[in-house]
Amino acid sequence: MQLTHFDENGKAIMVDVTEKNDTVREATAKGRILVSKEVYDAIEAGTVGKGDVLGVATTAGIMGAKRTKCRVNFEMKPEECAIDCYCTVKVTGKTGVEMEALTGVSVALLTVYDMCKAIDKSMEIGEIYLCHKSGGKSGEIRNEKIDGQKARPCQN
Repeated sequence: MQLTHFDENGKAIMVDVTEKNDTVREATAKGRILVSKEVYDAIEAGTVGKGDVLGVATTAGIMGAKRTKCRVNFEMKPEECAIDCYCTVKVTGKTGVEMEALTGVSVALLTVYDMCKAIDKSMEIGEIYLCHKSGGKSGEIRNEKIDGQKARPCQN
């Protein structure tokens, strides 16, 4: 496979996409934040001092996904004191949307951390990965395995 983001001297370059066709492109990414019971309960009850954590994090994730149609959803996991975040982006354009979906998830989870860090700074953000993408030259891609294990479902 030839790397496309380097010139003949190995220096980083932007790829020229002017010759690519506009196609409908969609991608979904998922991430997770592990929090303490105190943080989890405060988010669920809406008592975090900085406001509606998941509402603000949704807006931040959408803004992080740049100029795309974007949906950010959260799934509360009380038994694990975890919050799963899903970001689905869609655009008609010349370049992929995987990075926008991954960025949207990352920004949303970082916002949860930022809004709750006064309660507990030991939160852990992780398990960020691309679930699915469609459109463009590579067509449809589904992430079936993560680190040798079956990927968690990406339904949201």
